[in-house]
Amino acid sequence: MPLLINQQLIENDPWQLLTDDEQALPSDGAVILPLARFEQARADGSILQLAPLVSGDDDINALLEQADALALVAIEIPAFTDGRGFSFARILRRAGFKGQIRAIGDVTRDRLAFLTRCGFDAFQIADDRYSDDILSALAEISVNYQGSADEPRPIYNR
Repeated sequence: MPLLINQQLIENDPWQLLTDDEQALPSDGAVILPLARFEQARADGSILQLAPLVSGDDDINALLEQADALALVAIEIPAFTDGRGFSFARILRRAGFKGQIRAIGDVTRDRLAFLTRCGFDAFQIADDRYSDDILSALAEISVNYQGSADEPRPIYNR
């Protein structure tokens, strides 16, 4: 799956996504885990570099307390009609989270600019949805009136 980070196509991602609870944790490296398994691995004292994968059903407040210690938060976008991931990214950025926020799941070209405005800076895109012109989607909206995570000032203050 192609991965865009900070508007660059990344070939070698150091993060390994483990969504199956039966998959054993690797002995080293960086791992993205569903939130419950992430919390358990941290409680067990795992020496791996860990990142949570949150979905709309998860309580993001627990993450806000430990956000300073995280390098990455992956947010699942399960369907086009589910906007909770957008809200989670916005909440994280408003709370001061400076790390990477990665969109995983139903990530489509037509929503990349909106995801960026909410605070996402990385996108894992399915092979069948990726095209060479996908980066141009980030520049298609040239004027934004409201403030957002990528530009907090509304247009009348710029």
